[in-house]
Formats: sequence, C-alpha cells, structure tokens
Amino acid sequence: MISPYTAGALVLVALIVFGPSKLPEIGKALGKGIKEFKSGVVDEAKKPEDTQMMNVTEQPKELPKAEDQTKQ
Repeated sequence: MISPYTAGALVLVALIVFGPSKLPEIGKALGKGIKEFKSGVVDEAKKPEDTQMMNVTEQPKELPKAEDQTKQ
C-alpha cells in the first residue's frame, strides 16, 4: 500500500513534469482506460459458451476442398 507521503511525492513530481494544465487530461485518459479494462474483464467472465467443452465426436459440416491446400 502506498503511504500518504509517497502519494504526495508522486503528485508533486507529476505536477512538476506535466504541469497543472495537463494533469486533468492525463487523469481522464487513465480513468477511461481503467474503466474499459474492467468492462472487458467483466464481459469475458460473462461468456459461459466459450468455456463449455465442445462435442469432439461431431463431424464437420463440410470437408475442406483439396484445392485449398498449398501446392509444393
């Protein structure tokens, strides 16, 4: 866990490096990225059909054509 002194030092360094006008833009971009990441993780967890085992005895509907193979 980050101590309050460490967090304050990080904010001070960010303020010096980026300036006060860029910090809100950086914060918005960081927040949007975290939000998209979390929604992507939640969406992946909601897909049970991907985790189900497929029927391995089922035959393919159509066999691949012989001309699709690479010629040597």
